Amino acid sequence: MNKKSYQIFYEFHFSSDHVERFDVQLDSRTCELLSPIPSSPPSWTRLRTHQCGCCSLEKKTTPYCPVAVNISSLVNSFKNIISVKKCVVRCKTPERTYLKKTSTMEGLSSVLGVIMATSNCPVMVPFRPMARFHLPFSTIEETIVRSVSMYLLRQYFEQQSGRPPDMNLVGLQEHYDKVRLLNEGLLKRISDLSLKKDSDKNALLIFHSLSQLLAMESYTSLKSIAYLFSGQGDI
Repeated sequence: MNKKSYQIFYEFHFSSDHVERFDVQLDSRTCELLSPIPSSPPSWTRLRTHQCGCCSLEKKTTPYCPVAVNISSLVNSFKNIISVKKCVVRCKTPERTYLKKTSTMEGLSSVLGVIMATSNCPVMVPFRPMARFHLPFSTIEETIVRSVSMYLLRQYFEQQSGRPPDMNLVGLQEHYDKVRLLNEGLLKRISDLSLKKDSDKNALLIFHSLSQLLAMESYTSLKSIAYLFSGQGDI
């Protein structure tokens, strides 16, 4: 592994003779995805194809959607595998290895999260720190805690730089509204492919639902996790 990269390696074991492998290399400092862009990306990855309503990119300077291009190999690999098909997924990072017997949909959703967060999409850039501390197969509650914690940590550094922090999570609410639009755009792209099976679309549906849930949580003052901090007294 390149010393300047941070590697997240996934293996999907469907049988002894069917294993899908994905090597995600990130810049160790910026957490930017280091995978080379395909020489001839598929037409559905063009920026103008179902361009997301929140997208600020211009097709003259960015002809292809950064997220779509980087997930295209995943889409191709899983296009004929049904979402509920069971498999054993192994995720290896430099610090530890995770292993879970799960559905293709859950495993694929975990890989998509890393790639989407690190693909130079302006909407997904704020998720790069979460990608660096990737937690495969995370529950909804774990994702809420990690997302909000990272956002509040960002506000600490904003304050240290002399800028006003957003302690009311207003920016987080606005951000997840954009993520919802991004997920809708990606779903339309993949739906147009007329895939024989459904694992890719179902994995993206998880993201779509999760982005809506996180937005709702921030609007309701994170009541679903408030119990974790009750009765603790002063720190």
